[in-house]
Amino acid sequence: MAQKPIREYDGKKLFAQNWDKYFSGLNYPFESVLVTSGDELRAKAKEPGYEWLNEKPLVAKPDMLFGKRGKNNLVLFKVNKPGDVTLEDAAKWIDEKRSGKVTLLSGQSGELTHFIVEPFTPHSEDEEYYIAATTFDEVNDVLYLSAHGGMEVEENWDKVTEVKIPIDASDEEIEKLVKENIPADIPADKKDVYANFAINFYKFFRDLNFAYLEINPVVIVGNNVYLLDLVARLDDTAGFMMKDKWGDIEFPTPFGMPEKSPEEKAIAEADAKSGASLKLTILNPKGRIWTLVAGGGASVVYADTIADMAGGVEDLANYGEYSGGPTTDETRFYTETVLDLMTREKDPKGRDKILIIGGAIANFTDVAKTFTGIIQAFEKYADKMKDVGTRIYVRRGGPNYEKGLKDIKAAAERLGLPIEVYGPETHITDIVRMALEEDKKGAN
Repeated sequence: MAQKPIREYDGKKLFAQNWDKYFSGLNYPFESVLVTSGDELRAKAKEPGYEWLNEKPLVAKPDMLFGKRGKNNLVLFKVNKPGDVTLEDAAKWIDEKRSGKVTLLSGQSGELTHFIVEPFTPHSEDEEYYIAATTFDEVNDVLYLSAHGGMEVEENWDKVTEVKIPIDASDEEIEKLVKENIPADIPADKKDVYANFAINFYKFFRDLNFAYLEINPVVIVGNNVYLLDLVARLDDTAGFMMKDKWGDIEFPTPFGMPEKSPEEKAIAEADAKSGASLKLTILNPKGRIWTLVAGGGASVVYADTIADMAGGVEDLANYGEYSGGPTTDETRFYTETVLDLMTREKDPKGRDKILIIGGAIANFTDVAKTFTGIIQAFEKYADKMKDVGTRIYVRRGGPNYEKGLKDIKAAAERLGLPIEVYGPETHITDIVRMALEEDKKGAN
């Protein structure tokens, strides 16, 4: 399962949009904004529906996919006393925090660009509860419940109840499992509301294809439920069928990581619209060894082998995969993106570029169909590939592989592109060895 983190704001927005369907009888007073500057916050406060920004005490914090914001002194919720943060206080604090690099206790360093601002919710530590759910294995999910939420939940993990729930459990079975495992130290006057919330929290988690969902703390006042802090990851392999429920959800780059290139973003967008898996990470745009790998496991094997045999990762230009039965057009687009990057400039040392087209033995991906997309990309980029001195090495197996290998060999030869083609009788990584041994011959 591929997991992608989302912002706290977007997770809470998903709750708000689906609240009435899952949490009937409970109330979630969703008031939240996501901004990138103090001026944007001030402008938002003038819009209809956001009068609360001027009227209520506020809380502000970064929304950048990292936790322990309180321990990193990155939560503004008081100036002189809890609950007296005004709109102007929050705006100035945001501009101060975004003005330079920040280093977390974990050692991560980067710039703060996005902030979530919400009303301050008065409560005591005794009213902070914890709830989370995660995918566990192919059979079960796990629901975590505790009466002891807040910043020290990890230190109190022995007080967290873990409930395994079969992924095919009926609503009645879910309800029974949760009610039987509600922590005994949940206050009696909150137990029914907490149980109701927990049951439907899990259903929400399951139906919207979350891979991980945590609320810490969740505060319950009467029938009002306040989601104070949220961490969420979605199963992006389900993205193609969840578009209506997720909407235009953003999968931001984690804090401290370089922003995605336009090419990486384009592949990510194609991946989100597809039932297949399309992944691309550019490691070194000036690298000379480029890969078109079918399968996530194979991509790891090839990357490790190239780094080992090449004496380091400096020559490895990219990491990624196309898998899950992509269409011819999807494979062509993916290949064109890689070839465009590969052919932008020659190797500074005058060496050939190497293109590794590899993969294990496919179970259901039609090799000939995907290779048709690769051949179409070759036809478009052949002159540029020859200009940078590209050598191509292919190893593939699976449905229709004989036709795929025959077609790609014939096309490369017709286009004047040096190519070596092998089927499943050749070890998966032998083409890497062959390519690097050819380097040594050329050097001599």
